[in-house]
Amino acid sequence: MDFLKAEMERKRKMLQEKDVMPSSKKYFRRGDLVAKEKEEYIKKHANSFAVKLSEGQGPSRIADNEGGVLEEDGVTVAVLPRKEVIRRLRDRNEPITLYGESDIEAFRRLRKLEISEPEINRGLRNDFQEAMERVDEAYLNDILATKKDEDEQSDDGSSKPKAGDVKVIADAISYDEILELSKDLGKGNGDLDLKIISQLLRLLLQIWGQKLNSRPEAEKRSVKGKRASATYGQTQQYLKPLFKKLRNKSIQDDILDSLTIIVGHLLDRNYVIANDAYLQMAIGNAPWPIGVTMVGIHARTGREKIFSKHVAHVLNDETQRKYIQGLKRLMTKCQYFFPTDPSRCVEYGATELEF
Repeated sequence: MDFLKAEMERKRKMLQEKDVMPSSKKYFRRGDLVAKEKEEYIKKHANSFAVKLSEGQGPSRIADNEGGVLEEDGVTVAVLPRKEVIRRLRDRNEPITLYGESDIEAFRRLRKLEISEPEINRGLRNDFQEAMERVDEAYLNDILATKKDEDEQSDDGSSKPKAGDVKVIADAISYDEILELSKDLGKGNGDLDLKIISQLLRLLLQIWGQKLNSRPEAEKRSVKGKRASATYGQTQQYLKPLFKKLRNKSIQDDILDSLTIIVGHLLDRNYVIANDAYLQMAIGNAPWPIGVTMVGIHARTGREKIFSKHVAHVLNDETQRKYIQGLKRLMTKCQYFFPTDPSRCVEYGATELEF
């Protein structure tokens, strides 16, 4: 009881000190008490709050339609509008505002995320749809260009690309030169193997692009023609990581061995065996064992097959899946660019692909 009496007396004195309950009334509003406490808090921390404002750390607000300028480490940074900051944070599955965080601090947090992890949380994208949009954008730019600019020639005398043309990088050696180099393919010279693989894939891309550019103008602008151009552009994007690995000599040994076998059969124009080697690389022929694979010091039967030759590389990561898919497209095109006997072709009776 003494404790309750002491607590009631303490609360009575606190109300008298805050002066929220007039003497003529026996009750007070809770909102008046909260407002009084807030006012006292502001008065108590007024000095520290002013220091934060002078340092640019106060709870400033960013307008929805216009941003400002922020100085960070001597570098001037344009502050994004609040709506754009919210959109980008939500794209990254990040909270739009942390507890006690100002708009400027939220923008700084977004900027740190974009610098440290520029491609994080972008999710799965429809790459073919993006390729189609790039083709449509190229057509729109061609329409906006004047006829004079289209007929104009560059300084070196070569004509400018026509409307609907795809970008072709003509940096590959000839097919005969690749055949000459392939005599030593797969004989232990790793640098030569990398060069032959890269040059053959680049040559196939170059021939494919040239055939696309040689189509009639009406075919280029048709839906079928746009899809073919988009497929070519998508394949170029898919194969960029593979070309980079081949150039830097950083490709995995097991994938390099499979690519060497595939390219050897492509140059030999034995597309059936090349397709089998591709399936071995992409899918594999051994299922992943389920359950315990190591018991004591002896491995179980399924453990023996868990190594690179039997693992499905197409399932390892998204980048590998893309350039393996791009490789299959070039293998299919190679069959049409360099034909051979029907018995050595895959789906010989199928309808000819779109160029």
